[in-house]
Amino acid sequence: MARGLQLVLTLWGLDVTVVHDGAAALAAVRALNPEVVLLDLGLPKIDGLEVARALRREQRPVKLVALTGYGDERHRRLSRDAGFNEHLVKPVDPLLLRGLLTNTRDD
Repeated sequence: MARGLQLVLTLWGLDVTVVHDGAAALAAVRALNPEVVLLDLGLPKIDGLEVARALRREQRPVKLVALTGYGDERHRRLSRDAGFNEHLVKPVDPLLLRGLLTNTRDD
């Protein structure tokens, strides 16, 4: 799924970096300072919730979007509490995602 999403986002003209675990996600955000991070909750090494908490502790001005298979209310609450701005469930509506990505740092 990550490579397919990367292709779509690139076609939309966005600069995209893909990593596959939480430790790599933290390193990438620290190095690249992106405006938006799409983050799965179920990442290996460090889960997406802990990545979000770490980024919020660092007070990084980034829009965090949970893009996950976990759509129940418990996971939505956990993502909110961790500092995510949005919680999207796979498969995501491309128009909704595009809208979120074109309205960065508005919250």
